[in-house]
Order: sequence, then structure tokens, then C-alpha cells
Amino acid sequence: MGTFGRIEIEVPRARLNGADGKTREWNSQVLRAYQRRTLAADALIASTYLAGTNSRRVRRALKALFGDAVGKDTVSRVWRKVKADWDVWNARSLAGEPIVRLILDGTVVDVRVDRKATAISLLVVIGVRADGQKVLLAVKSMGGESSEAWRSVLDDLISRGLRRPELLIVDGGQGLERAIAAVWDGVLIQRCTVHKHRNLLAHAPERLHEEVTADYTDMIYAATPAQIESRRKAFIRKWRLKCRAVADSLEEAGDRLFTFTRLPPSQWRSARTTNAIERLHEEFKRRIKTQTVLPSAETAAMLFWALLASGQISMRKVDGWRTLAKTSIGQTIDLAA
Repeated sequence: MGTFGRIEIEVPRARLNGADGKTREWNSQVLRAYQRRTLAADALIASTYLAGTNSRRVRRALKALFGDAVGKDTVSRVWRKVKADWDVWNARSLAGEPIVRLILDGTVVDVRVDRKATAISLLVVIGVRADGQKVLLAVKSMGGESSEAWRSVLDDLISRGLRRPELLIVDGGQGLERAIAAVWDGVLIQRCTVHKHRNLLAHAPERLHEEVTADYTDMIYAATPAQIESRRKAFIRKWRLKCRAVADSLEEAGDRLFTFTRLPPSQWRSARTTNAIERLHEEFKRRIKTQTVLPSAETAAMLFWALLASGQISMRKVDGWRTLAKTSIGQTIDLAA
């Protein structure tokens, strides 16, 4: 049974002659023993259930696709398998993961708590391996993005063997930065340039948004550290006079907004922002938009994980991955205006 309905497949039976003269039964490398559904079909059933549909409704919803092949017992078996995989994934060792970079960010979703719609935060951590491949390391449901919430996430990763990364890319939240300082003091941190752009616009009258954006983009996307440094100074001087709150907001970020300039230019695009997680957040919310409220905080986190684990959402290597072996190559820019 696949996502296009029922498909009949004939699996031959045979025995293979071994080098020792003995024979053994041949097993398909494509179909598992007693497999009745594709992994994609199981993922479809599980995601429908995770989105808040009970087993009876899942069966009715998927009847047009699967006919009567998806009963209550099938849904329950798939759910138990997903839940077991989720528990194993959350407890897995990270000691062997060659993680060199972390991207951390949170998103807000509505779930049912005590029969009432309640906003909770999903705290997400993506790791970047030495070969540039992005991998989901953690997704935890928390009441918010406090330093205690983020500290719990980081402590769990460390307890499972995660080594100190070379670079962290964060959204700029104070809770996260305090939690990082408590476990990895002195680690290189890059503040997301997209989040800071939003901060600047929040401090400016709407009539100035286009001008702020033009000046900020001209600075952040300059070709060299020297050009960025020069344009930052010009930005501060101009906006101190035109709208002091905008200049103060940029200065608040300090040199952490420009950590990317210490890396090889080929890495700048991937190191400047938390966009890798933002895109996952957008896709996750697109998938659940028909569900006004998810059934629980745990199922929200499980659904986020399941979309990646099932292959429905995939992550590619970061830009500039071939130069990841080169870490810090320069000094931070001069912040004197």
C-alpha cells in the first residue's frame, strides 16, 4: 500500500548458495519482511493522526486512497511505531556527531492545554556537520524562550555527548544568549541579520522603512569586511541624527551581528541568518494550517520531527560547506562610529 493506493507486487522466493556450501533464504533489500505499506504511506497515516485526527477519522479521511486497508488497528500500530521512534531519537547519543555549528531559534504554536487553546514555544536546534550537512538535533515544547527553557535544551544535548560547537547562529533573544553563556562561555555567536532588520524597522516610523532597509542591506551585504565596517559607521552617524532609536538598535547587537565577517566569504550567506530554521518553521506551519489548535504540546514537537524524519521535508548542505574546515580567519570589525 503506497500513497497512490494499492499496488500489487510479486516478491520471488529463492535460496542462495553460500561459499561454505550451505544455502540461505533470499531476502529483498527493497521490501522488508511482511511489509504491507510504504514508509511514505505510514508517514501519511502518522502525520494525519499527529495533526489531531483520531483513529476513526483517520480511517475515514484516508478511505478514498487506501480503501478499507487502513483500520483502527493499523492506525494504532503506526502510531506506536512513530512514538517509539520519537522516544529513541530523543535519547540517542550525539557523541559521534561531528557538529561544528548550531542554529537555534523558536516558533510559537497553539496547542490544547486543559482543553483550552494555549500558545507554546517549540525550541529547535539544527546542527551543521563538518561536511556541511544540516541535521535536526532537538525540538522541544516549552512554555516560552526563557533562559531556563533554553538551558534545559542545551543541557540535554550536552548530556548526550554533543561537543562544544565552533559557531552558534541565534535570533538575538536574551534568554537564549544567557543560556549559551552558562554552558559555552566565549563561543563565537552570530546574531541573525534578518531578525535585527526587523528590530530596526520596529524602531522606525513606517515612512522611513524603505530607507532603513536600503541602508541596512547596503551594509550587511557589502563585499568585504572593510566595506561593512565603513558602511556601519555611516549608518550609525546618519541614523543618530535622523532616528536615534534605529541607531541604538543596531549598536545594541554589537560585534555579534558581524561575526560572519571573520569566516571565509563563501560561508557568509549561510552564517548570517537563522533562515535554515525559519524555512522549517514556515513549512511546518503550512502543513498544520488546517488545524487551528494542535492536540498537545508533545504532538506538536513530534509532528515537527516526523516531517523531517519521514523525508517530507529535507535539508541540504549549507552554502560554503567546502570551506567549513577553515573557521575564524579574521578579527571582528571596528565598532567605533
